[in-house]
Amino acid sequence: MASHRRPKQPSRARVTVLTTAAAAAVAFSANAANAAPSAKPSVDEVKSKVDKLYEDAEKATEQYNGAKEKQEQLQKEISTLQDKVARGQDELNKLRDGIGTMASAQYRTGSIDPSLQLFLSSNPDDYLDKASTLDQLSSQQVEALKKIQEKQRELAQERQEATDKLKDLAATRTELGKKKQEVQGKLAAAQKLLNSLTAQQRAALQDDQNRASRASERTALSVGVGSGRAGAAFSAAQTQVGKPYVYGATGPNAYDCSGLTSWAYAQAGVSIPRTSQEQANIGTRIYSVNDLKVGDLVFFFNDLHHVALYAGNGQVLHAPRTGTVVRYESMSTIGGPFMFGVRV
Repeated sequence: MASHRRPKQPSRARVTVLTTAAAAAVAFSANAANAAPSAKPSVDEVKSKVDKLYEDAEKATEQYNGAKEKQEQLQKEISTLQDKVARGQDELNKLRDGIGTMASAQYRTGSIDPSLQLFLSSNPDDYLDKASTLDQLSSQQVEALKKIQEKQRELAQERQEATDKLKDLAATRTELGKKKQEVQGKLAAAQKLLNSLTAQQRAALQDDQNRASRASERTALSVGVGSGRAGAAFSAAQTQVGKPYVYGATGPNAYDCSGLTSWAYAQAGVSIPRTSQEQANIGTRIYSVNDLKVGDLVFFFNDLHHVALYAGNGQVLHAPRTGTVVRYESMSTIGGPFMFGVRV
């Protein structure tokens, strides 16, 4: 006879566990369905981020240029001071030799001055301040000792100055290294973003830049050439169109923004400072675009980290940033506000 026993009912604890697990599975499935994969940034978003990184890199580049220029200046000053110290030491040695000659002559006659004898084994500063000692020396000896004293003090001052500048130089070299790393870090981050685009997207971005540059060139060249020193500088810069932007470069094979402007004015026989911030402090400032002339320096961004040459008709000729070349561009597309111009 077949058994008709009821199947065993699950315990309440088992039901609770199964219910909880089922609910968790449902929740996980719902979350998984709602969680869309992270969207890849659009070309415009990448371009915006890259432009910001390039702007930050250019800021750091001008700071790098300033530190580099300071380093070179300090090295020159230290070299000059070291030469002065060496010449001063030779002069001091000759003065001391002169005192020694006097002492030798007195010794041969058996009448060496006790105070002179004392000086030869110590520092004259201890004796020159004592009137009693001065009374015992001849006028010639006093004059010689005073010259020695003056030369010793001068040498001590120059040595201290050289020491201070060497410390400043070490700090400047450290700052230079930091700025170089900062620039390279920004550029690497920008390149990483660009690499996330397809080859076709990168080519499209480059085509946009090339078209804008050609349009600006046609507009700029329609206004003619400049005159005077500014015109000569602008003409020199025109010969560099197409050469690459490289941070810290001053030509003739590559340039950064202030490297191009300083090189161009040098070709016109005018020496201007190296960095954009320093260049902003020379000449006569011009605040209206309408008053600018071809070849005037023009500055952008609140911190003046970008400088260009005015090309006329609202255009500039400049070295924009990494990944570009020396080119013409509309002032409206620089990416930062026009602050003022400078007529050198």
